Amino acid sequence: MDVAEKLDLKQVLEQVGKEKNIDKQVLIDALQAAMLTAARKKYGLTADLEARYDEELGVVTVYEFKRVVNDVSNHSIEITLEDAKKKDPSLTDDVIGEEVGFVVDDADFGRIAAQTAKQVIIQRVREAERSTIFGEYKDRKGELVTGIVRRFERGNVIVDLGRAEAVLPMREQTPRENIRSGDRVVAYVLDVLEIARGPQIVLSRTHPNLVVKLFEQEVPEIAEGIVTVEAAAREAGVRTKIAVRSHDSDVDPVGACVGMKGSRVQAVVQELRGEKIDIVPWDEDDARFVCNALSPAEVTRVLVDEENHTMQIVVPDDQLSLAIGRRGQNVRLAAQLTGWKIDITSETKVAEEKQVAWASLSRIEGVSDIVVQTLYNHGFRKAGDVVDADDEYLAGLPGFSADAVPRIKQAAKAVVKTEAGEKQALRDSAREDARVLLTIERAAHEARLAGKSDEARLGEVDGIKPYVLGRLKEALYTSPEDLFFEDDVERLVNVAGFSPGKARQIKFAAGEAVVALTNGAAKQNEKPLSEPELRDAQAYDELNANQPAAVAPAEGAEA
Repeated sequence: MDVAEKLDLKQVLEQVGKEKNIDKQVLIDALQAAMLTAARKKYGLTADLEARYDEELGVVTVYEFKRVVNDVSNHSIEITLEDAKKKDPSLTDDVIGEEVGFVVDDADFGRIAAQTAKQVIIQRVREAERSTIFGEYKDRKGELVTGIVRRFERGNVIVDLGRAEAVLPMREQTPRENIRSGDRVVAYVLDVLEIARGPQIVLSRTHPNLVVKLFEQEVPEIAEGIVTVEAAAREAGVRTKIAVRSHDSDVDPVGACVGMKGSRVQAVVQELRGEKIDIVPWDEDDARFVCNALSPAEVTRVLVDEENHTMQIVVPDDQLSLAIGRRGQNVRLAAQLTGWKIDITSETKVAEEKQVAWASLSRIEGVSDIVVQTLYNHGFRKAGDVVDADDEYLAGLPGFSADAVPRIKQAAKAVVKTEAGEKQALRDSAREDARVLLTIERAAHEARLAGKSDEARLGEVDGIKPYVLGRLKEALYTSPEDLFFEDDVERLVNVAGFSPGKARQIKFAAGEAVVALTNGAAKQNEKPLSEPELRDAQAYDELNANQPAAVAPAEGAEA
């Protein structure tokens, strides 16, 4: 190997090291391993070989070590003195019994050995490159990277990061985001995996931290630590909520993130392809933080249940849909952001619940309106809650004492028994109503099967002439049953144009026709309600069963 070739090897090592960002020693080790592999192709696996790189000369030399002996038993590791002197004339007779190294001529390796050496070098360089890339990107987990979309593989996007390729899996792609080959993509490094094929860099466009990192880039106050993002919740491609906090009283965290005329937040929105972003101030008070998180909805009252980590949020009736958001999105993101389970209800519903609660609690004998209000404020919603409550807890409430608890519980038990009787009566009444309705409907159905249409039966009702029938049809009364179930006689006057007397007479006549038809059908059939009809009756019963009589709070009682 001449001087030019030696210099070329040194230059190649330096050039490859710079291009691939691989340590020079790694390349030298690869060369030495390749030369050893090639030498073993010729001299066998049992030969004692060693490869050394000469930094000054820029050459890799392979040495074969053998022990000098008088009688050779293993030609792979032993040599006679005569043969040794042929290889190295400088040897003397006193080397017998010692191990001597001989330079192996790499010209003897042959074409196959050289090809093997080439493959070893390529493999070692690739392994070194993969190791370097893994070492570089494993510390970048949780950061943002920018790359160019190169191709698509089974729905996954392959992104060129410069020195490495990364994968953007389908599950980490924003829904409805149109990514094309050649597009520039900013993504969050979700994970860096070391697999057999090399390091795999997994990216994400859906992770909430993508938004956080984008704000770090756009907002100097976040990068400097003056403003911090305390929490983030995201539904990728649609909406994100972030909670920000300022460590400087002179800096408004929300204003810093929004920027002049919204320039900073708009830059983030543009990168996220128009995704809506809500920036809310973080607060140490959980209730206030939840109210902020539900922005832009206004909150009138918050009821906190520490034990179950739940908050009941009361909003004005016109704010209910805004607080819940489209398909529950606003409240869902607020719950993720704050970590609290959130139940939203309107002021009207709360008032109705309070009215029902007062109706039950006020019936407890010996309990004043103030005591009822105290019970309500502490979560009691019916007399049964008082019966089930712990005695010590009740005794500790304002206006209660240990002596009064047994008497109040006994009175509450009486109310529970009374309410149970009322509910049973209501169920019985509802069941009877359902039975009547089903019987009427069955009679009308049988009349239709017999060839009598609803309109024909309506025309046969006493007092309904053809012109009256025309008015009724215009007012959408098409059968005697429609008139029988009409509770508002005034509608017959206002819509159909009848006089009050005529309207009452028509309704009465229609009722008699329905009763006659139903009684006639009952006499003919004399059969109980079928199973489906009984189930319908029970459904009607359940629908109307839990409707206790409402008792309004006493006048002057605090809401």
